[in-house]
Amino acid sequence: MKGATARWQAGGLAILALVVPLTPLVPEFWVTLLILIGLASLTALGLVVLTGMGGMTSFGQAAFVGFAAYTTGLLSTTYGLSPWLGLPAALVVTGLAACALGAITMRLSGHYLPLGTLAWGISIFYIFGNSAFLGGQTGMTGIPPLRLGSFSLIGPRSYYILVWLAVVLSLVATINLLDSRVGRAFRALRNNAIAAEAFGVLTARAKLIVFVYAALLAGVAGWLYAHFQRTLSASAFGAEANIDYLLMAIVGGVGQVFGALLGAGIVIVLKDLLQDMLGRLGMFQDLVFGIMLVGILQYSRDGIWPLLSSWLPPTTPRSIDPAADIERPARAPATSSGPLLALDKARKTFGGLVAVDDVSFNVGHAETVALIGPNGAGKSTLFNLITGVRRASSGRVSFDSASIERLSPQMIARRGIARTFQHVRLVPELSVLENVALGAHTRGHAGVASAVLRLDRAEERRLFAHAARRLERVGLAKEMFRPAGHLSLGQMRLVEVARALCLDPRLLLLDEPAAGLRAAEKKALAKLLRELKGEGMSILVVEHDVDFVMGLADRIVVLDFGKKIAEGLPQEIRVNPLVIEAYLGGVE
Repeated sequence: MKGATARWQAGGLAILALVVPLTPLVPEFWVTLLILIGLASLTALGLVVLTGMGGMTSFGQAAFVGFAAYTTGLLSTTYGLSPWLGLPAALVVTGLAACALGAITMRLSGHYLPLGTLAWGISIFYIFGNSAFLGGQTGMTGIPPLRLGSFSLIGPRSYYILVWLAVVLSLVATINLLDSRVGRAFRALRNNAIAAEAFGVLTARAKLIVFVYAALLAGVAGWLYAHFQRTLSASAFGAEANIDYLLMAIVGGVGQVFGALLGAGIVIVLKDLLQDMLGRLGMFQDLVFGIMLVGILQYSRDGIWPLLSSWLPPTTPRSIDPAADIERPARAPATSSGPLLALDKARKTFGGLVAVDDVSFNVGHAETVALIGPNGAGKSTLFNLITGVRRASSGRVSFDSASIERLSPQMIARRGIARTFQHVRLVPELSVLENVALGAHTRGHAGVASAVLRLDRAEERRLFAHAARRLERVGLAKEMFRPAGHLSLGQMRLVEVARALCLDPRLLLLDEPAAGLRAAEKKALAKLLRELKGEGMSILVVEHDVDFVMGLADRIVVLDFGKKIAEGLPQEIRVNPLVIEAYLGGVE
C-alpha cells in the first residue's frame, strides 16, 4: 500500500532525524541549521499539499507563519499565557485568518490566484511591521522559551527533538490525509475539478480545506519559530520568505510529501553556503543561487525527490477484500410514469453563438438513446447542460419529472446521474483503482479528522472493493494498481466508464466511450452497456462510430449546428435524408 510505505519511510526518517544529530559528533551549528530546515519544511509541506495536490499556487504562506508567531508571542509576553497554551491559540487565529482569506482568494483562478495571494501576503507583512502592539519595525522581544517542568528548551539540541517530532507527526498526518477519500478529492482538484464535481466533490469546500490545512502547518512552524528565536521581526514573513517557501516545494518536488523536506534542506543549505562564500557580494549571491536552482529544475522539472524515490523499493499494492464491497442499493423507484430525462427547448448561448438551439428529447427508463452529429454540433455542450457544468440560457431539463437545470453538478450527481468525458479526465499520478474510487465519493462520509487519524480504514476498504468490482466489469482488473497515466487512451476511457459506474447511476452519460478502443474492446463495451440496460439503467451515449451506435441504441437523436434535425429508431435514422446529408454521408 502506497500510504503504508510512506509511513514506514516517515518512521525511518524519525529515527534518523531524532538520533543522529544528538550525538556529540554533530556540531551545534548543524543542529541549529537542521532546526531551521525542520521549521521551513513544515511550511513547505503545506505548499506541497496546496500546490502539488490542489493545484493552487500561493505566495502568502509566510503570512500564516507570522500569524501564529505573533499570536503566541503576544499572548506570552503581554498577557503571560503559557507558551504551550499559545499553540492552540496560534492555530485558532491562523485557521480563522486562513478561512477569511481563503474564502476570498479561492474564488480566483489562473494567474489571478497567485497574484491575489501575493497581494494580501504583502499587505499582511506591512501590517506586522507597522502595528505598535506587535512591536512595529523594532519587532517583538522577550518571548519566553518552552519549558518542560523546570527544564527550559533553550539549547539547539533540546529544541531539536520538539521540532522534528512536529515534522514527523505532520508528515504522517499528511500521508494519512492524502491516502483517503478526502485526499483523492484534493488530488482531483489540480487538473480535474470538473470531473471531481461530476462525482459529488464540493470543490469550493475542498479548496478551502486544503488552503486551511496548509495554513495550519505553517502555523505550527510559526509557533515553534517564535519560541526558538524568542524575538520576532516582520522581515521574516515578507515577500522573500514567501518565494523561498515556494522554491522549497518546487525544488524538492511539488506534489511529493518528502519533497518538502528535501527542498527545504537544499534551499537553506545552499543559501548558507553561498552566504559564507559570497557574503560581501550579496547581489552575486542571489545570482548564483538563482542559476543553481534553474539548473536543478532544468534536469528535473518535477523536483529532486522523484529522482531519489526511483531508487527506493517499489510500493506494495493495496490489498482488496472483495467481501467488503458496498452492497448496491436498490435504485430509487420512479416518482412518475414519464421519461427519466426530458429536455424541453433547452438552449445555450455564448454571446452571439448559439451552441444548443431549443433542443427537445427524452430518455426513458431502462432505455439507451444515442446522440450523434458532426463535430461542433453541440453534443458535449448538451451533456454539460444535463450535468450542471453549464446552465441553460433557457428551456427546461428534467430528471424524473424534477427540474435540474439550476442545480449544481454535485447535487445532480447525488440524484443518480454519472458521466464520462469527451477528453479523458483522470488523475494520471494516481492508480487506476484510486481514480475509479473517486466515483464512489458520495458513498463515503469520513472527513479530514478521520483521515488524519486513520479512523476511516473500514470505509476505505468498502470503497476500494466497490471500485475493484467496477474495474472487473470493464475488463481492467489486472491494471488496477498501475498509474492511470500509463494506460492507453482506450483503457483510460474504460476507466472513466468504471468510475461512472461507481456512482451506481440511474442515468449514465457516455461521451464517445468507444473512441480509441479496438474492435474486441468495443464489442465488450457494447455487451456491458446492454447488461446495464437490462439491470434497469438508462443510458445516453454520444458516439461517432455509427456501427457501434446502430447496434446499441433503442433510439437516436441527431444534432447539427446545435439543432435537432432528426429523432427515431436506428433503421429510420439510417435512411433519413437530412441525416445522410449532415452526418452519415453515403452510409445506407
